[in-house]
Amino acid sequence: MADQDAYRIEHDTMGEVRVPRAARWGAQTQRAVENFPVSGGTVAPGLIHALGAIKAAAAEVNAELGTVDAAVAGAIASAAAEVAAGDHDGEFPVDVFQTGSGTSTNMNANEVIAGLAAERLGAAVHPNDHVNASQSSNDVFPSAIHVAAAVATTHHLLPALDHLVEVLRDRAVANAEVVKAGRTHLMDATPVTLGQELAGYAAQVSAARERIAATLPRVGELPLGGTATGTGLNAPEGFAAAVIGRLAAELDVDLIEAPDHFAAQGARDQLVSLSGELRALAAGLLKVANDVRWMASGPKTGLAEIRIPDLQPGSSIMPGKVNPVIPEAVSQVVAQVYGNDAAVAFAGSQGNFELNVYLPVIARNLLESISLLATVSRLFADRCLAGIEADRDRCQAYAEATPQAATALNPVLGYERVAALVKESARSGKTIREVVLEAGVLDEAELDRSLDLLALTRGGIPDKA
Repeated sequence: MADQDAYRIEHDTMGEVRVPRAARWGAQTQRAVENFPVSGGTVAPGLIHALGAIKAAAAEVNAELGTVDAAVAGAIASAAAEVAAGDHDGEFPVDVFQTGSGTSTNMNANEVIAGLAAERLGAAVHPNDHVNASQSSNDVFPSAIHVAAAVATTHHLLPALDHLVEVLRDRAVANAEVVKAGRTHLMDATPVTLGQELAGYAAQVSAARERIAATLPRVGELPLGGTATGTGLNAPEGFAAAVIGRLAAELDVDLIEAPDHFAAQGARDQLVSLSGELRALAAGLLKVANDVRWMASGPKTGLAEIRIPDLQPGSSIMPGKVNPVIPEAVSQVVAQVYGNDAAVAFAGSQGNFELNVYLPVIARNLLESISLLATVSRLFADRCLAGIEADRDRCQAYAEATPQAATALNPVLGYERVAALVKESARSGKTIREVVLEAGVLDEAELDRSLDLLALTRGGIPDKA
């Protein structure tokens, strides 16, 4: 009796299936739950929400075209809107590692929406005939991936990167005249300012942001309307364009119908491209995070050129130790994004004829990368970079100590003479200024003009007057 109370009997074309009584899904979803106990991880909520949005728009258009009864379509659209809003995320239990077309998750959405619509309507609503009308898993599921990626990138990642750039530029202005040693090959080089370095980081992130944004018009090309193989069988004329227009307006993203449905269903090149640009962004973030870690290293035996906010104790055994935890989190996200991109690139290469059957794993890794990068970019900006404080005295001392400031003397003394002075500075431990004065090759006034450290950071040839 208890077992009967816990389950109900649903059926599909393969027969009867026991489904948990409280669940809103049906037979096909239950079969998928039982067939794919792989990772314990389910499809990303953003993808479920995109599916809900597509189903709602599709129902409205199906009603307008007379494909589905208006009352049934209205109930479907209302139920699907709840799925799109995240009200039923718990009703999507299918593992991300499932049938490669995403059919299991598409049917999960169809069954949940059909059940919700039937409650509203007080009559049966069929998951295939009504909710899935004019659609196939093969065009809807990849369309949902593209929509989810476009929404997450447009509304979460790009604003996060804009914020990161703004913080970096603010810190660059604040440190515009903090002279420090430049470094190439991790060795002393001609002086720079901390502001120049921070502005360079801002430019690097900004360029990555623009490259990501440039992929969005192609990501926004949806295969919807191609149905099973790209031919559009069972999709009324104008269906896809009308659905996509509604989606673009509702979600505030750029979406269009793919110009060629066979290319749009057989390959996922646009998503591979977006993933590649996410990896490039990750590479840039790692460069910035590592530089910050180097500059903040210490406090006594590292570079200690800057201070970053102390956020938490850094050791269970060493009292007072504080670590650069946010840059470390950034670097770990970078590692994950690189792995995700490798999975997306491989999966994207596995299209066969009219379909790529690695769709769920593409979605899982791409959407995770977008989410991780958006979140960690804001954390990096707010909990680390915004709190950068320069140790001006130490930066100045390093800049004065580097023998490579002598590069500014090349136009006056020549490369070989300056090289000899630099070697003497390194051998003796004296500053280049001291070595030049002792050599008597320039008087103090000439040397002051040539070795004006802030002036050296602005390029050009030192004033000889």
